[in-house]
Amino acid sequence: MTVHRTERVLAYMVASSIGLAILAIIALLVAGLAGIKTSEGVWLTVVVLPPIGLALGVLLIITLVIVSALRRARAARDAV
Repeated sequence: MTVHRTERVLAYMVASSIGLAILAIIALLVAGLAGIKTSEGVWLTVVVLPPIGLALGVLLIITLVIVSALRRARAARDAV
């Protein structure tokens, strides 16, 4: 069974989006323990990144499932 290019690209986009959001959460936890103010500078971007990244990751997962289901349905229909 081969994985088509669209599915592979979507899978990498999901992994990078959610992975980046998780790294931002870890950075915020470490910054909080270190006593760094996260309300100024580049930390504002790090604070906003997890909700956007996780939401984007969920939307991409839904898209990946739909694309995969359509491909499988098309393959099953053509096999008959």
